[in-house]
Amino acid sequence: MLENVLAIILGGGKGDRLFPLTRERSKPAVPLAGKYRLVDVPVSNCLSSGIRRIFVLTQFNSASLNNHIARTYRFDAFGSAFVDILAAEQTLERPDWFQGTADAVRQNFRHFENVAGADEYLILGGDQLYRTDFSVMVEQHRDLGSDVTVGVTPVAPDATSRFGIVKLTDGKRIERFVEKPGRDQLEGLETSSGYLGSMGIYLFKRSVLQDMLGDITETDFGNHILPRAVKEHVVHAYVHDGYFEDVGTISSFFHANLQLTDTVPRFDLYDALHPIYTRPRFLPASKLDDCKLIRSLVAEGCILTRCHVEHSVIGIRTRVEDGAFVRRSIVMGADFYQTAKELEAEKAKGISPIGIGAGAVVENAIIDKDARIGEGARVVNSRGVDHLDGQDYFIRDGIVVVPKNVAIAPGTEI
Repeated sequence: MLENVLAIILGGGKGDRLFPLTRERSKPAVPLAGKYRLVDVPVSNCLSSGIRRIFVLTQFNSASLNNHIARTYRFDAFGSAFVDILAAEQTLERPDWFQGTADAVRQNFRHFENVAGADEYLILGGDQLYRTDFSVMVEQHRDLGSDVTVGVTPVAPDATSRFGIVKLTDGKRIERFVEKPGRDQLEGLETSSGYLGSMGIYLFKRSVLQDMLGDITETDFGNHILPRAVKEHVVHAYVHDGYFEDVGTISSFFHANLQLTDTVPRFDLYDALHPIYTRPRFLPASKLDDCKLIRSLVAEGCILTRCHVEHSVIGIRTRVEDGAFVRRSIVMGADFYQTAKELEAEKAKGISPIGIGAGAVVENAIIDKDARIGEGARVVNSRGVDHLDGQDYFIRDGIVVVPKNVAIAPGTEI
């Protein structure tokens, strides 16, 4: 029975590592794989596992996320299922914003207590790609009599500084938890399976979590709550041996999306038994006219005309015009279709239409929603820059990012 499990998805702070994709939206609302949002992944994992009471915590640019959640996750009015947004709010007791992951949970605890019968809290991140059956994790948690269970996954030695690394006893009990250790702190943390890193997935007994959040100076799960829990409570590891990717940076987000175009992608969007849910948009099938497509995803509602698209993800309602070339790129698409009258009026004013213009070249780039790449423009990082803040674009790890609603003038070269 999972009726007594409440899921809490942490929306994160400003999302600086995903900027400028988070310039106008919160991190969980960032588009993924042409048609989804990042938040759809943890929500779908919960729903597939039978967990149907879910809160999403956020405090920055929450309008887009609110809109997506409200239009996507609607349940029977006679049941108890819900997916609700809890945005940061100032109160007389706590006039400040969230100070960290644990503080976000602490400040919203009064809302969690109003959920009848919820005595186990499952805390999840909002910027990760993975599939797991949480019912198995809950079953282990109960069978072992755990106060806390931490989802962990094997981590390569050169990636340990990005994770909380755990050391297990002979069983699954955690005896040490070190958040993002340096190389000089790794001694003694290796297990028979190599290094095990926290996935940012925690299952708490409600009473234990409430007690541990009592010290308001402890604001973060990785740095404060988990290391203390290991010393004071029974904490076990739940080992996830499938695909897991943190997509909290531009580089990781970019490469995780492109990996979805593999012949057999490690993160499978085609699992009929465990779908990734998202908002139904009722869009027409994509229309392709004399195009060359190689190893790419094309979402619904697109119009592609005599273009070349290679190893790319093309999002909903994208228009790619005659002679355009798109390679190793993510084009997030558009929120609406422009009418013929609107296109004609903008053309008369010299305004490029939304999408990829005729003869444009886009390579190794992320083109956010409703952006306009003018005719003959070249978005290719021609100077080979690793990091740059331009006037209408940004470069992160060599990847050019054109933000939402930005227009790149015809003939421009980036």
